[in-house]
Amino acid sequence: MKNTLLFTFLMLIFFGCSAQDISGEWNGILKVQGSELRLVLHLTKTVVGYSATLDSPDQGAKGFPVGSVDFTNNTLKLSMNGLNAEYSGTLGADNIFKGTFNQNGQSFPLELSRGVMGAKAPLRPQEPQKPYPYYSEDVKFDNASDKVSLAGTLTLPAKEGNYPVVILITGSGPQNRNEELLGHKPFLVLADHLTRNGIGVLRYDDRGTAESTGDFKSATTRAFASDVESAITYLKTRKDINPKKIGLIGHSEGGMIAPMVAADSPDVAFIVLLAGPGIPGDQLMVRQTHLINKANGMTDDVVDQIDVLNRKGYDLLKERSDLRDVKKEIIPILKEAIHLLPANQQPPADKTDEYLVNYVNQLISPWFQFLIRYNPAQTLEKVKCPVLALNGGKDLQVPPKEDLEGIKRALEKGGNKNVTVKELPRLNHLFQESVTGSPAEYGKIEQTFSPMALVEISDWVKQIVK
Repeated sequence: MKNTLLFTFLMLIFFGCSAQDISGEWNGILKVQGSELRLVLHLTKTVVGYSATLDSPDQGAKGFPVGSVDFTNNTLKLSMNGLNAEYSGTLGADNIFKGTFNQNGQSFPLELSRGVMGAKAPLRPQEPQKPYPYYSEDVKFDNASDKVSLAGTLTLPAKEGNYPVVILITGSGPQNRNEELLGHKPFLVLADHLTRNGIGVLRYDDRGTAESTGDFKSATTRAFASDVESAITYLKTRKDINPKKIGLIGHSEGGMIAPMVAADSPDVAFIVLLAGPGIPGDQLMVRQTHLINKANGMTDDVVDQIDVLNRKGYDLLKERSDLRDVKKEIIPILKEAIHLLPANQQPPADKTDEYLVNYVNQLISPWFQFLIRYNPAQTLEKVKCPVLALNGGKDLQVPPKEDLEGIKRALEKGGNKNVTVKELPRLNHLFQESVTGSPAEYGKIEQTFSPMALVEISDWVKQIVK
């Protein structure tokens, strides 16, 4: 699924103290995958040290709790276990922390200063600018069973009327309503295009993200599906929405969620799967890692060895119910895989054990456990509404051939007669026109969403709801 370098789970606790007061706002610029991401660290002095929050303005992320911080002898150390990341910087006479941000074996220089550091805003020519030529309303609705309040934006061709509408479902990781990543806002661009073409759009912040409440890290894909069901319930209360023309558009993991909801709800009139999985989760993860490793320049021999180890690890995760035994048995497998990686992708030797423990904790999380056991075909066979499935020909995260074939085969097996499946040449996982399809390109590409893909989606939806 979608890779994100920051803000999957930021949970930090502060220990230690220093005579110098470093409370206040510290600003830095992290250069990642060709993009510059502004970071803002807010430190507040407490009786035991400091509490903190972290913002990433360019990713639309604010107020994440930060911690596991040590400030001793003018050296600031942050440990972010949920991200397998850490920062260490030394405060110089110029009142600037100069240090390194490390994550998953990769290192990035990062300076933090009191002054605002201006990152060059990436050029995103497709991002719509206000005033929009349509009606836009900030909304909130509740998932009563999970006690979650979801905040989003509803756009309609005009304030008065009765319109078909689609609900946009984000990919993996905590995403805001625009599915913001590396300066791109794919769902903002998609919603703008659809609304200009007469189709209403509801997009919302994932639970526990931005303005939505709830706990993201404890939720599974099934829980996110219940949030979509709550969005449908909300739309059916509005007089400006045609309740018989409510559809779903899911990207990546969202393309797994949409069929879950459609299979159980007669209220879903159609679904669009954008890079949606069509093969079992463990197979998807092995194939995804294989393709990305090759794109990163690894030899075929090393890539194949890592594939074998990944299959062995996923089989272990699927077969064993005692997570304590899993931890003991999977760490040697992971150590062997790490040693096969290029040196610049390996964690520091003195941090390997800590990295492995944190990584295993992610593997045994409820979300990942659900993913590797899930076979989307079993759900797709139950989907009877019209389906459009699109994949980019250069998608390395959800490979088009295997997944589109899996989707088509499952839908037809279930007797669905209204199925359109297309592979769009040159497009990557984000539906950008790309050279290699590697995630390393995402931030470098100015285009947010291929116009060709936008037209494919809007033309198909208009045909279905006419």
